[in-house]
Amino acid sequence: MTERETTRAAYRFELPPGAIAQTPADRRDEARLLVLPREAGAPRHRSIADLPAELESGDLLVLNDTRVLPARVLLRRASGGGVPALLLEAPAGERFRAMLVGRGKLRAGDVLTGPEGVELELERAEGEGVWTLRAAGPDVGAVLLAHGRMPLPPYIRREKERDARDALDRERYQTVFAAREGAVAAPTAGLHFTEPLLAELAARGVETATVTLHVGPGTFRPVRVDDLAAHRMHAERYDVPAPTAEAIRRTRAAGGRIVAVGTTVVRTLEAAWERDAPRVGPGETDVFIRPPYAFRAIDALLTNFHLPESTLLMLVAALAGRRRILAAYEEAVREGYRFFSYGDAMLIA
Repeated sequence: MTERETTRAAYRFELPPGAIAQTPADRRDEARLLVLPREAGAPRHRSIADLPAELESGDLLVLNDTRVLPARVLLRRASGGGVPALLLEAPAGERFRAMLVGRGKLRAGDVLTGPEGVELELERAEGEGVWTLRAAGPDVGAVLLAHGRMPLPPYIRREKERDARDALDRERYQTVFAAREGAVAAPTAGLHFTEPLLAELAARGVETATVTLHVGPGTFRPVRVDDLAAHRMHAERYDVPAPTAEAIRRTRAAGGRIVAVGTTVVRTLEAAWERDAPRVGPGETDVFIRPPYAFRAIDALLTNFHLPESTLLMLVAALAGRRRILAAYEEAVREGYRFFSYGDAMLIA
């Protein structure tokens, strides 16, 4: 590893604003797919529909089955001023956490009003805009989620008021296999899958298994330090089911590949890894994967195209090499690939 690879600037690239996808493809499996050999060789240009031909019988696809909360809610002060809120967890009881953004200082004891007039008291500040809120009744959480908007990342532009794309976002900013509610951002590599595509993969002999990592707002947190060793990741909750650990152990024993669908799966499996399989059960990870890194759990990765200087770009650079990844990104820009959450995909295998 060179000293240059340890700096934020080493992961900078030029991206035209028009390359950032603002809406998903007409169909999930219409996205383009750039196939990059992990060790050597030129990229190939395919589509997500070609994914079964790019994998082999005996491979295991590991998916993140987290379900995204409609977590963006507008609250109001007593004066009527708006306070945008991002729920950080499903409000299952009277107390829950949210990130609040408002003009003017918020104070413990302030009462904010939400949809249908529900009331929320600011109980405790936790730093970086995060508050513990106390709800006035047991049904407040359901009301907030019923009126909430999908927590799209800031580079996807939407009107402040609801527009015609809200219904589209509720459907398409969610994977077809989403099962366990708790994320405030989608595991975007999984957005490309359809039930027919999963069936075609199964017919080819490609197994699937799931883990859960509830993606938090830290996934959009920029790297603000020049020395990457000084950057700290936000912790995220994960869970590894016993059948998934067994499927990974079986696949490895038979010589198959573990193919992670998304960087969230990579972080889960690498954080939970013990000897020949991931540790079963819940946990938290704040692992920051960047060059140099010796991967233990995965052999290949399906992922979207990531932000310049982001921790996600650094993760894929650790898998295929910084220069190879940046060269592939430059080619993707030239070829008109769509970037970020609603964009196209890359298979590193």
